[in-house]
Formats: sequence, structure tokens, C-alpha cells
Amino acid sequence: MHIYTKIYEFAASAGAFEGYVYHKETLDAQALSTWVNNLVTAYGRLPSEVRAQIQPGLDQTLGRAIQSLISVLGEDNALVRKLQPLVVGPMPTSADDFQRKKWHEEP
Repeated sequence: MHIYTKIYEFAASAGAFEGYVYHKETLDAQALSTWVNNLVTAYGRLPSEVRAQIQPGLDQTLGRAIQSLISVLGEDNALVRKLQPLVVGPMPTSADDFQRKKWHEEP
């Protein structure tokens, strides 16, 4: 699979996951487990230089998803703990923390 395809599919899945868990009161445990496992596996298959380039946006997207999960499942939930290592920068303060600009001019 071409690297651009891997990047697109991972990013699309991470964004869809954020939308799936956003402000939910109940979540399907089996679907969550499958989704989290797939995200972790796909992240691990990305080359480190790709991860470095997408990490700031990923920290925001998955960070907000994690905040949504914490509100339903708690901070000590196994799925939450499994996703947390994928966020290496500052964690968004809430599922509604959309402070970072997505599009910006390169210097």
C-alpha cells in the first residue's frame, strides 16, 4: 500500500473515531475495542518521519476523542490507556477543545 494511502486511511479513521465518540453517553464496547486496536496498529505501521509530521494534528484529534472516552468510560479504562501513548504532545483540555488552527501558511 502506498504511504499516502496509509496516511489518508489512518487520518480518516482517527477523525471518524473522534466523531463516533464525541459527546456519547453510551458506546458499543466491541466496536470501540476493534476501532482502537485498528488505530493503534495503523499508527504503528506509519514510518516515524510520517508520524512526526502528522503528530500535532493527531494529538488534537485523538486527544479530543480520548477526552470523550474518559467522560464515559473513565480515565483508567483499558481502551483509554491503549490510546493515550498515541498522543505525545499536550492533551486537549476537553472534547470541545478546538483551539488549534487546522490550516495555516508555511513560514
